[in-house]
Amino acid sequence: MTNARLLVSAVWLALSLSACRSSPEETPPPAPPISGDAIPTSRGDLIIHPVNHASFVMSWAGQIIYVDPVGGAAPYEGLPAPDVVFLTDIHTDHLNADTLTALVQSETAIVAPQAVRDALPPALQGSTQVLANGGTLTVAEIAVEAIPMYNLTPERLHFHPKGRGNGYVLTVGDKRIYIAGDTEDIPEMRQLRDIEVAFVPMNLPYTMTVAQAADAVREFKPKIVYPYHFRDSNMAEFTQLVGTDVGVEVRVRDWY
Repeated sequence: MTNARLLVSAVWLALSLSACRSSPEETPPPAPPISGDAIPTSRGDLIIHPVNHASFVMSWAGQIIYVDPVGGAAPYEGLPAPDVVFLTDIHTDHLNADTLTALVQSETAIVAPQAVRDALPPALQGSTQVLANGGTLTVAEIAVEAIPMYNLTPERLHFHPKGRGNGYVLTVGDKRIYIAGDTEDIPEMRQLRDIEVAFVPMNLPYTMTVAQAADAVREFKPKIVYPYHFRDSNMAEFTQLVGTDVGVEVRVRDWY
């Protein structure tokens, strides 16, 4: 009888240990390095953190991405340093050398059109990879395509001539992210397809009207659109004009 009891106890102990090994306590995933909306990708979430006007920060797959950082270092206090910075144009609401000097680290990569690189101080030019409209490269494990950004309306042509600035399509994992920069509803925007997230500007006289922006969005149909660079534009009107019938979600966030 004693041997039988010992055998039962041994079996029970073995089963208990096996259960413990097969059901380990799960370690919670690390907190994202920045706050913001999370966009699922095949390699983890893309986090989107608006800063102001045309400036924002994203994190993805361990990389910190800055877009058009301006305003000095203060708006970026508490945020991780950038691994890569995307610059779109030479205007001061997109390009500020003092801000870049304060934020860029020795290992930070900058991607910009030639006109922007030419406007940077020599210390930053060496970190800058030039990309022309239609060009492609890979940086920080992100596939990058430069999309034209320019004005179409005759009285606005002098603001953004074709070829000077870049919009960008970034491929992060299995998702394509479109950063329009300063542009009207150009054919290159309207021809885009398979865009998960789009950042689209709309303020006069420099870019386009709310109606132009909404009409373009309805044509290229990103799954999510963030109006940015909109100043006093009517976001309720934009949301209404985009509508809900083409499968686009409008996300209005705190850019100002």
